Amino acid sequence: MALIEDYALIGDRRTAALVSREGSIDWLCLPRFDSDAVFAALLGDESNGCWKIAPMGEVTSSSRRYRDGSLVVDNEFVTATGTVRVTDCMAAQGTGPTVVRVVEGLSGTVEMGMELTIRFGYGLTVPWVRTSDEGISAVAGPDALYLRTEAPLEGQDMKTVSNFEVGEGEVIPFTLTWHPSHMGQPDAIDGDWAIENTERRWAEWSTACAYDGEWRQQVVRSLITLKALTFEETGAICAAPTTSLPEDLGGERNWDYRYCWLRDAALSVDALMLGGYTEEALAFGAWLNRATASHPSQAQILYGLGGERRLSEETLDWLPGYEGSTPVRIGNAASEQFQLDVWGELLDAADRFRSLSGKIDPVGFPRQLAALEYLKGIWREPDEGIWEVRGPRRQFTHSKVMVWVAFDRVVKAADEFDVDCDVEALRSLRDEVHDDITTNGYDPDRNTFTQYLVFYYIYSSSLM
Repeated sequence: MALIEDYALIGDRRTAALVSREGSIDWLCLPRFDSDAVFAALLGDESNGCWKIAPMGEVTSSSRRYRDGSLVVDNEFVTATGTVRVTDCMAAQGTGPTVVRVVEGLSGTVEMGMELTIRFGYGLTVPWVRTSDEGISAVAGPDALYLRTEAPLEGQDMKTVSNFEVGEGEVIPFTLTWHPSHMGQPDAIDGDWAIENTERRWAEWSTACAYDGEWRQQVVRSLITLKALTFEETGAICAAPTTSLPEDLGGERNWDYRYCWLRDAALSVDALMLGGYTEEALAFGAWLNRATASHPSQAQILYGLGGERRLSEETLDWLPGYEGSTPVRIGNAASEQFQLDVWGELLDAADRFRSLSGKIDPVGFPRQLAALEYLKGIWREPDEGIWEVRGPRRQFTHSKVMVWVAFDRVVKAADEFDVDCDVEALRSLRDEVHDDITTNGYDPDRNTFTQYLVFYYIYSSSLM
């Protein structure tokens, strides 16, 4: 498989796929970011699901680029007989999540090969495949995929293959659409139109960016990626479209990040707002109010994209992992951890939305006061911290700083909007937390904050 840095991301704000320089889609979960993968070669090999379209002969050179301001990617292959372009995207519109791949001959004649290996259930389940005049359908349980193309198709070794030639000026589209299996075949989508429409919609969004400073092109590209990770249906922001990419090759710290971490999402909202994108910020704020609507003692550091709370962790033993790094995990047990910084993340996010709206949220602010009332009694407790340690709890400095943030943001709101609360008591607690951090979490001999109170282990989050 390709190295992770050699993949391009395409997505439709419901899910995302990774496309290699060799023209293979090696990761795709359907229909959501956190659904089962139908292409899982990234964490295994071709037998675990992938979709490759590339020249059959030797490629003498290749190049790849995103179309300006979009998530439409062009991959050009030069061969001895001609040059061909494969354009990939996930359609911005359609009856279900749809991967669009358009093969276009640029010069000469190129013999192309397509191999589609569908494996539902994270590379495990071989579907039942049927042919039709338009292409094929593949069904397994609740899931169905429909491949439509004019290219000839045939079954071979539990995969669908196609060999075809493309000459200069010829265009051959492929579309692959997910649909619930009980609902029957979805309407077809025209591949050429889907590419053009998707490029236009992304370009309209990216050209609205308000940032006009240094490195604008790189900033816009980063914002496009953040936009791609926003879950359109709810406003949640997905931390990553993948699971089990290792912190260290061959190591065991391989976690599932296809969920919404409050701290990560808050930073993403900051970046989007700096780009002038308030709609995404407000959508996340609405999701946040729904997801965290419970007793303060039940607050979590992460939630599912719909606000789900149970994200039970399990391992997938049939996948060998990226570069052999096992185990492969789905779900994330960090959702069950005690992390004090969650309240700082929540109330700091609420402060951002107050700045955006210019007013106090009449529903949200009483909940924030209730959270602080609960925090008063527990802030001195050790926790698992930002590192989500799977060992003993510690008095992490970062966690205490975020406790200070929680009290500070509500004190700030009380001062600015003259709300009815005991602001002096909150101010006193804020100062008490501050004194604890500066007394027990700071090493004057080395002029640095420490990883956790009293014990002096430096870590970068203490400097944030």
